[in-house]
Amino acid sequence: MTRRNLSQTALAAAFVSPGGAPVEPHMRLASPEPGRLTVALTFDGCPGGFDDRIASALAAACIPATLFLTDVWMRRNPAGLAFFLAHRDLFAIQNHGARHIPPILGSGTLYGLPVAGDLATVRQEVQGGADAIQAATGTAPRWYRAAAARYSPAVLPVIRDMGFAIAGFSLAADLGASLPAHAVEARIAAASNGDVVLAHINQPHRPSGAGVVAGVLALQRRGARFVQLDQTAVTPAG
Repeated sequence: MTRRNLSQTALAAAFVSPGGAPVEPHMRLASPEPGRLTVALTFDGCPGGFDDRIASALAAACIPATLFLTDVWMRRNPAGLAFFLAHRDLFAIQNHGARHIPPILGSGTLYGLPVAGDLATVRQEVQGGADAIQAATGTAPRWYRAAAARYSPAVLPVIRDMGFAIAGFSLAADLGASLPAHAVEARIAAASNGDVVLAHINQPHRPSGAGVVAGVLALQRRGARFVQLDQTAVTPAG
């Protein structure tokens, strides 16, 4: 079962949250150039491996992207991190947290991930991820995207007060790398002007990665302009 197939009722039953039902902030590029397809590709590096299929294809085609990496992913994938650091002109590295803990208040799990539970743990998760990126890259991240891309509403102002912009999205390309290649290709290839695409770069053995490559190259053939999140204005996330 994919994330999108889970009903709100099932999600609510997974945990008890005093911070309100989790929200999934969406975001688009603000005022993209009319008549020119402009898309922001974003990839989550959750705990897992390094999908060299995607990274190498982006580098070979000189396509920029914004990467949201966890501290866990960076420590487990030094070769992948080195690849991204060797292509700093293409890959902007941003904050996906320290241990991939959803910033949800209360108790229980979300998509099998134990939630933070309290604001102190949320702050540790966010700041820990930022500190790891600062150490690895020499640059402080500006953007944060949560594990599972969901938040208790009460934590959003806390994260912003810590100095981070919330990275939403408008097009979920692979649903946690769970979709078959043809479905991922079709979703990405159909992106519209201003879309912020979310895919995953941590599942090298799943077929979805091949679909990411095919879909992105299809956009390139359509004449798409690819931008990093910091290279253009965006509508606020949730």
